[in-house]
Amino acid sequence: MNIGLVAHDSKKKLMQNFCIAYRGILSKNDLFATGTTGRLVEEATNLTVHKYLSGHLGGTQQLGAQIEHNQIDLVIFLRDPLTQKSHEPDVNSIVRLCDAHNIPLATNLATAELLIMSLDRGDLEWREMYK
Repeated sequence: MNIGLVAHDSKKKLMQNFCIAYRGILSKNDLFATGTTGRLVEEATNLTVHKYLSGHLGGTQQLGAQIEHNQIDLVIFLRDPLTQKSHEPDVNSIVRLCDAHNIPLATNLATAELLIMSLDRGDLEWREMYK
């Protein structure tokens, strides 16, 4: 499965910790991330991450294009709804695309953990039918 990873600046450490905790599951999948998030995840976990541009330089749009072409199966976008800055990735575009293309999306840690555990159990194998 192809997993998209994005995190607002204030949630990047949380994304690193999440990826450390679920490294075993994530290592069985292909990871795609906006630039800074991808670099930080790679440094923390030693996992291979395909990195797009940084979110504010177009990485969010690159991920969106992959979603539109049905090349992403799951998105984890840890967002900070209280202190979003103008240069941070726009969560609304990713949410809209995931909704339009039936892509499971987590925007907080609780949902991210549920989706990763579901992925590990094989509950997301229905995504293969969409390809």
